Amino acid sequence: MSKPSGARADRSATPRSGARVQPPSVQPLSAGGEWSFELIDTYDRAIREIAVGEFGLDCYPNQIEIIASEQMLDAYASLGLPIGYAHWSFGKEFIRNEHLYRKGHQGLAYEIVINSNPCIAYLMEENTMPMQALVIAHACYGHNSFFKGNYLFRQWTDADAIIDYMVFAKKYVMQCEERYGEQAVEEVLDSCHALMQHGVDRYHHPAPLSVEDERKRQIERERHAWRQYDDIWRTLPKAGRDAERRARRSERIYPAEPQENLLYFVEKHSPRLEPWQSEIVRIVRKMAQYFYPQGQTKVMNEGWATFWHYTILNRLFDKGLVDTGFMLEFISAHTNVVSQRGYDQRGYGGINPYALGFAMFSDLKRICVAPTAEDRSWFPDIAGSDWRSVLDFAMRNYKDESFIGQYLSPRLMREFRLFAVADRQSEDAYLVDAIHNDDGYRRVRRLMAAQYNRDNQIPDIQVLRYDRRGDRSLTLRHRRHRGRPLDDDAEQVLRHLHRLWGFAVRLVTVDENDKEVASREIKS
Repeated sequence: MSKPSGARADRSATPRSGARVQPPSVQPLSAGGEWSFELIDTYDRAIREIAVGEFGLDCYPNQIEIIASEQMLDAYASLGLPIGYAHWSFGKEFIRNEHLYRKGHQGLAYEIVINSNPCIAYLMEENTMPMQALVIAHACYGHNSFFKGNYLFRQWTDADAIIDYMVFAKKYVMQCEERYGEQAVEEVLDSCHALMQHGVDRYHHPAPLSVEDERKRQIERERHAWRQYDDIWRTLPKAGRDAERRARRSERIYPAEPQENLLYFVEKHSPRLEPWQSEIVRIVRKMAQYFYPQGQTKVMNEGWATFWHYTILNRLFDKGLVDTGFMLEFISAHTNVVSQRGYDQRGYGGINPYALGFAMFSDLKRICVAPTAEDRSWFPDIAGSDWRSVLDFAMRNYKDESFIGQYLSPRLMREFRLFAVADRQSEDAYLVDAIHNDDGYRRVRRLMAAQYNRDNQIPDIQVLRYDRRGDRSLTLRHRRHRGRPLDDDAEQVLRHLHRLWGFAVRLVTVDENDKEVASREIKS
């Protein structure tokens, strides 16, 4: 679809010649690449003064940790969370990343940042001081302010409780391994991980996390299980039991409406799962919920953090707090981060979210500060406005899909050389569908935004029917998007669902008109 160019990244990363002269009375904070804990603290205070004091970024308190490369690899493998339950897939991922890293086929991130309160940032001990300063500006103030401000993170995550909840989850899984065996726990986790992408409600906001509530609910479950096994409780009369049974017999269709959160439905209704297994399903579902906003804001989150590390460190240079050696190393690293390879260049892997996000936030600032006639025509509400308030509003109220659909400008489409090519099944040749004119810009922007729509990336699979008064089978419905079938992994994922459910599982595929086109079933 695109032939992006790296020209914008190179121009944006170059300091303005002759515009900055360091005040002779101000001494740089450091010289050279060596760092110390005291020096990191000094840079953090200087960066905070600019980020919070001058630009007004709203952040959680920061907690900076220095880790070795092996610890960074371990954080990679465990999804970036500092504390979590054990699983073989994390070890497999660790070995894979370590093998590539040792052979020089893969680099490591300069940092990992946790959406928590306080915001935890892990810095590599191998970084030089300029790189540590870049990471502090990028993670501790860029990502941090995005976590605190963006509406998806405010609605879907609880920064105050996530670390405590992961401690609870780790202890609970370890207790289950001791009581029921590692293999039994591993099988449940395997199946939950396979269904993790289908463990989020897109429209129902989750209840806040509370470790104390989780413990109370766990105790109540154990009490309920004890009552089920103690015969004396069964002798007590229950008012209206016969009427309730008759009403339940008449319930043949359940649920009343299709349910999109497969893990939640399994957790609440699986005829097979023991209470401890349902609790593990819940833990994985909470993890899926935690990562849900990150998957929908990759371009915005990285673009926002990159824009601010670029702005803050240039401001440090303006104030004379860093020298030209510092800036040369910073500019080299920054340019590598935001470089965008062309589709015909070696190493092309699609649109670089750092490049696109940084370019869009930088372009928004340009539209506010120095708008052209084209900008005033396309963005009449923001052209010439205060750039800080415009960027803050965009950061808080959009996700990738809507952000691109609203703010991708014709200028950026030209610089990234974006155009649309139609590949229709009914035609033998490609068709250039949108070029650089007004209609083409709008279509390219619409198509580009659609690529970041989660509904276009993850199959639409919902629970259609649970025959809870019959054979206890579970029927799912998959609605195809643009005629695309499921891939070969669908059979294996269905088997994982069958393991958690315990009875027959059917998957019915329908087209856009709800006409059945395929079906499959797992019985044993």
